[in-house]
Amino acid sequence: MFAVVLVGGFGTRLRPLTNTVPKPMLPIGNTPMVVRLAERLAAGGVTDIVLALGFQPDAFRAAFPGDSLTHDGATVNLHYAVEPEPRDTAGAIKFAADSAGLDDTFIVANGDIVTALPIADLVRFHHALGREATIHLTPVDDPSSFGVVELSNDRLVQQFVEKPAQGQTSSSLVNAGTYVVEPSILDRIPADVPVSVERATFAQLVAEGELAGFSTEDAWIDTGRPELYLKANLAYADSAGAVVRSQVSPSASLSGVVADRATIEDGAVVRNSVLLPGAVIEADARVERSLVWGRVSSEASLTDAVVGQDGVVPAGDYRGARFPEPT
Repeated sequence: MFAVVLVGGFGTRLRPLTNTVPKPMLPIGNTPMVVRLAERLAAGGVTDIVLALGFQPDAFRAAFPGDSLTHDGATVNLHYAVEPEPRDTAGAIKFAADSAGLDDTFIVANGDIVTALPIADLVRFHHALGREATIHLTPVDDPSSFGVVELSNDRLVQQFVEKPAQGQTSSSLVNAGTYVVEPSILDRIPADVPVSVERATFAQLVAEGELAGFSTEDAWIDTGRPELYLKANLAYADSAGAVVRSQVSPSASLSGVVADRATIEDGAVVRNSVLLPGAVIEADARVERSLVWGRVSSEASLTDAVVGQDGVVPAGDYRGARFPEPT
């Protein structure tokens, strides 16, 4: 079975981390999130993945040596569809599927979603209902910042309610970013132009009763914002591989930290933070609830901050800052 993975976005909300690296290549628990997604797809029976690329495609090729991935004995082949220009979500799906010659049921997944969804269960549900497409849905505590999905009793999507006001809908289900679709959906998408699958293609399917919804309460995080990317990483903070290949001074204090190839010097304190490869926390610096890829200078105190690969934090107290500031 094929899967199309959408990885062509610019990740603007995570800048400056994404100034030089596409968002799906950022690590979750010291493994690129697109690799974790590929492993989950492989576990669900996917044999081939088409990466729908736009931004920095070479980084993805480096993540999959030999254009393949083997996970728990299953090998997945990687294919690359590089858009000549941005075509939005539906346009990217069509371009990638046409490039690979897909003519059977396939999966579509957003490359920045971290979830424990069993892919095989979604596929079985899709085939059982026999509709043209099925979307994974997940409940959220505050649906006002999402597009909420209302389902009928027979599990068909009735409508999407964009960022509902309190009392506007009783549903708390949102689009969780993984779909199973029939190849006929490609005929609904115009070629070579930007088209949104959420706003255009799914709207057509809803009107014709051809969009099913599969709701689960599996772990799910959209990593598009710094606090959510941090949360996805900190789920691994207590694991055996949370801090790897790093130089940590015996006098440094770490708690709830995920780090790879980082340097943490004498007297530094790091709490509930992620240190990306090459990060340096100098002596007596303090870092809390932050994402650090660059250097935090001695005597600096950093809280709820984001430091890019080339960022340098001077001595001082900083809260909610970004180094360098996104442009």
